[in-house]
Amino acid sequence: MATPENSAPVIEHLRELRDRLLKSVAALGVGLILGFIGAKRFLEILIAPLQGESQLQLLRPTENIIIYFKAALILGAILAAPVIIYQIMAFIVPGLTPSEKRMLYLSMPLAFALFATGVAFCAFIVLPFTLNYLQQFLTDLFKAEYSVEYYLSFVSNFILWVGIAFETPLVIALLARLGVVSPQMLARTWRYAIVIIAVLAAVITPTPDPFTMGIVMVPLLFLYGFGLLLARFTYRQRFLPEDPSASDKPVD
Repeated sequence: MATPENSAPVIEHLRELRDRLLKSVAALGVGLILGFIGAKRFLEILIAPLQGESQLQLLRPTENIIIYFKAALILGAILAAPVIIYQIMAFIVPGLTPSEKRMLYLSMPLAFALFATGVAFCAFIVLPFTLNYLQQFLTDLFKAEYSVEYYLSFVSNFILWVGIAFETPLVIALLARLGVVSPQMLARTWRYAIVIIAVLAAVITPTPDPFTMGIVMVPLLFLYGFGLLLARFTYRQRFLPEDPSASDKPVD
């Protein structure tokens, strides 16, 4: 039977979860308002890579309204992502020291900057190249005319995963901070990293050609190097190597 003393921490955790969910919803609401303002421009950017006579087709009378709402929601989620990510991290990693809290605060703008860089890189470099390749394939047999809904889903998923892949340096820095990997191990296993990055680029890119995969691979390789640099600052050994008997004692 739970005592009031035992139930108090649970209640506090539930209150903290409620507060952080409310803050995340509020951030998403603000992002959605901004998303409605910039939705048309956002759609123009997504449609811009289409070349030649390719056109987007509206297949239902209300599809234009639905597409506008989807574009606003996607843009709003991107804008609100730093706040939401911070709220999640602050809840699942309790008891942070002041230095760790500062590190978390500093990592949020970097996370957003990396994600935004990945989105821009995909939208302005990778996507035009990919669509140009797809539009020229079998053009003597077919005319490229896409559904608006399918095109938006295709483009947004592509951009989203490239943006997430650009978070690689922060993932490496976090693993180093937890002691899962070390800078020395990352430097020794760079060949395996190239293979993993190649597989990741192949999964992300929607076309089987090696050129698009190579365009995605190049920045990911640089980001791996950036992650290795960050790992040198964030790495913390989990245990003292010189004292086996102290293997259960974390290093401060």
